[in-house]
Amino acid sequence: MDFDKEVIAKSKNVPVVVDFWAPWCGPCQFLGPIIEELAGEANGAWELVKVNSDENQHLSAAYGIKGIPAVKMFHKGEVVAEFTGALPKHEIQKWLDQYLPSEEKELLSQIEQKLIAGDENALGELESFIIDYPASDEGRMLMASSIVLQDPSTAREVLLKVVNRNKFFEDIQRIEEMADFLEADISVDSAVGKKLGAAQEAFKNNDPESGISLLIEAVTIDKAFMEELPRRAAVAFFQLIGAQNELTKKYRRRFDMALY
Repeated sequence: MDFDKEVIAKSKNVPVVVDFWAPWCGPCQFLGPIIEELAGEANGAWELVKVNSDENQHLSAAYGIKGIPAVKMFHKGEVVAEFTGALPKHEIQKWLDQYLPSEEKELLSQIEQKLIAGDENALGELESFIIDYPASDEGRMLMASSIVLQDPSTAREVLLKVVNRNKFFEDIQRIEEMADFLEADISVDSAVGKKLGAAQEAFKNNDPESGISLLIEAVTIDKAFMEELPRRAAVAFFQLIGAQNELTKKYRRRFDMALY
């Protein structure tokens, strides 16, 4: 087969799902008809290409196939998702729903990148996106995480409209944890209370670096204060911004050291 033509080139126009299989493979015989049925139901939204691993060992080696059936999704010439083993139809459909590219996903990704870059218009674009795609829980989650530091009350309201809460359970928890901290009534009579009060103000004034620095100072003074509020807030903040954020890289180790 001409893999470059049938998969790589074609995937630049439409997603291509490749099923690596072999005639002797029992699980492949189970998976094959299911994924073929799904491809037929897709009405051209994606295409299926089946690759006999025995006859195309060079392709199996090139794409790191260690067990079959192995399914890989190609988009714009690259592998964007994959799974190994014979999954039931509903699990494969869930996988397709999660990873198949769409105009909605691409638009939301572009908005997210603008938010990360600090584009002043990005939040307005996100609001418009949610109006245009009212069923997008992903859009609401991005909105809640983007505004929680400055407007925790509105972030909570946005979270209430998320339908598939189980899917976003951990993300919802960290946003609510951050909102709890920002809305907490903290007595500033003590040293740790003063640090936490200042941290609240820093976050609300769009100064997250001062906010996390003050939280770490509060942890150093009394990490058990108000049922470990300083520690819980710092953890929620780091989870909220992600491991690759520059503030995480700069302050996470300092926070870990403050705990011990």
